[in-house]
Amino acid sequence: MKNETTLQRKSDCKLVVTRTFNAPAQIVFDAWTKPEIFKAWWAPKSMGVPLLSCEMDARTGGTYRLEFGKDAEHTFAFFGKYIEVKSNLRLVWTNAETEQGAITTVTFEEKGGKTLLVLHELYPSKEELDNSIIGMEDAMPEQFEQLDGLLLSLV
Repeated sequence: MKNETTLQRKSDCKLVVTRTFNAPAQIVFDAWTKPEIFKAWWAPKSMGVPLLSCEMDARTGGTYRLEFGKDAEHTFAFFGKYIEVKSNLRLVWTNAETEQGAITTVTFEEKGGKTLLVLHELYPSKEELDNSIIGMEDAMPEQFEQLDGLLLSLV
């Protein structure tokens, strides 16, 4: 059974993405917080820009840095700080690449061995969400499909 990813704009500044995964919350949470697992699914393969490095200190006050690129000379990075980390339940982080970075909250709710993941992105303005949402409709479902496939090998 294929799980559907839904993206909904809840306001001018808020985007909510939901997906159910056929794995316990602990395994899904690990996939979001352990660099060696995260690196295997986060970059949508169709975009052809791999995740070259992934540093995560997934604890409240810790930081992360994701570096993408086709080679070491042509890279771009996403980075920020974890505001809240509650194992198997909740992650909150900043997206600090710009002064207008979003705050991302991901919750993990386990029911019957499956996990409902809800991702909230809160942007400081409508314009920032408008700029960020371009391409997300394709990228996030692909990312979550990749995570689904990886979870099969982790369960």
